[in-house]
Amino acid sequence: MPEERSQQLYIAVLLYESTSESGGKKPLYEESFVLIQATSEEEARARAADHARRQEARYENAEGEHIRYSLKHVVDVSPVLDGDLKDGAELYARHFRDYGAYHAFEPLLGGSVD
Repeated sequence: MPEERSQQLYIAVLLYESTSESGGKKPLYEESFVLIQATSEEEARARAADHARRQEARYENAEGEHIRYSLKHVVDVSPVLDGDLKDGAELYARHFRDYGAYHAFEPLLGGSVD
């Protein structure tokens, strides 16, 4: 009998794009962090992509524009850093060198969503 692998928690970083079928509007992007349970990183990546595709939608907004919300990319899948999910648990971390670029796109640091 094959050995059963234990489930592990992963964080998937998903990038969605919202586009309008009306001309003249820039796409809006959403970065989403999703908790995934899987036995391997490969399984977690596949489950993250399946989850993201189930979130895709087409709808009409308040202005009557047709909007398409779709998965642009599965950016990363990484094991949860601290499997003991309690107050203060570190879930995910990534590193970068260009703080200016991060500041420019991050609206909570003064960047713009436009």
